[in-house]
Amino acid sequence: IKTRYLAGNQQILRADQESTEALAPELADTLLSEARRALKDSDLVVLSDYGKGVLSSDLIQGVIEGAREAGKPVIVDPKGHDYARYQGADLITPNLTELEGATHLPVTNDDEVIAAAQKLIEDHDLSAVLATRSKDGMTLVAKDGEVTHLAAEAREVFDVSGAGDTVVATLGAAMCVEKDLARAAKLANIAAGIVVGKVGTAVAYAKDVIVELHHQEISSAEAKVLTLEQALDQVGLWRRRKIQVGFTNGCFDLLHPGHVSLLAQAKDGCNRLIVGLNSDASVTRLKGEDRPIQSEASRAAVLASLASVDMVVIFSEDTPIELIKAIQPDVLVKGADYSVDEVVGSDVVQSYGGRILLADLEDGHSTTATIKRMAQ
Repeated sequence: IKTRYLAGNQQILRADQESTEALAPELADTLLSEARRALKDSDLVVLSDYGKGVLSSDLIQGVIEGAREAGKPVIVDPKGHDYARYQGADLITPNLTELEGATHLPVTNDDEVIAAAQKLIEDHDLSAVLATRSKDGMTLVAKDGEVTHLAAEAREVFDVSGAGDTVVATLGAAMCVEKDLARAAKLANIAAGIVVGKVGTAVAYAKDVIVELHHQEISSAEAKVLTLEQALDQVGLWRRRKIQVGFTNGCFDLLHPGHVSLLAQAKDGCNRLIVGLNSDASVTRLKGEDRPIQSEASRAAVLASLASVDMVVIFSEDTPIELIKAIQPDVLVKGADYSVDEVVGSDVVQSYGGRILLADLEDGHSTTATIKRMAQ
């Protein structure tokens, strides 16, 4: 029994009445057998260790070994300082106290947290560590060295009850459908921010998460517009995670349904879509002195606001060939009014095994035609 004492809306202490005796050996064996039998119908395993006697070291290792054999990822919410019991898990979610206790390293700043997480990964054959850091948010450290810092989402904290469980549950649900661990961690961070902003052991409903994501997308659109150097750094991270990169380009002067359809089809053909955007000077050379109608900053902002677009890179040349050579996309997308041979960069992309996608066109939509109608 857990009894929580509150002053106003703030929790001040908790009193527990419980037994932490280990399971009887025969019961532990039965539990392990049932867990391994359930693996075939599962996408992922969550081991939430409360240190209450159920998850013995043998049981944990038996489940992890079975999950590895079945190709199912394992998330562990740990307890205590002996992390050898979690050897071989895919993701572990210690808080700062647990991380410090398990590694005997300081965790007072970003660099120290990263170093401690890397030690856990190396010592215990983990794929990643997601360190939960209270007011400082979360830090995700992957085995390949990629680090993602996530700022705390809660505007005001009323009750941290269930926050850790919310993180693990959201991570698990997200990882069942999303291979991008950083995105799964972002969702978990949002969900945790929602529950600590409520009194009591609360729930983060899907609608709450969607509303918060919408707010973040509006504020983060500018972050999608990158220089080539920044873009190449991000593409390098995507490549290390085996994320397929797509590329398309254009002037996108007055965005219309035809553009939106092409970009949606392009995104369907890859995991991350980069849009090469002609600069103002480039558009003027290609389209005439009266173009563009909108500045490159405005055009980039509109493109970046679309869910189908993951990155926008502005280029000043007449064609995106140098951009394509630098990025080396896995998929190059253009409208079906081109043939494969006519697509700029098709020879480059095909030379290293990439593919060309010709997107279906929406009839009746043209920026030039729209401008002519406006001038009449």
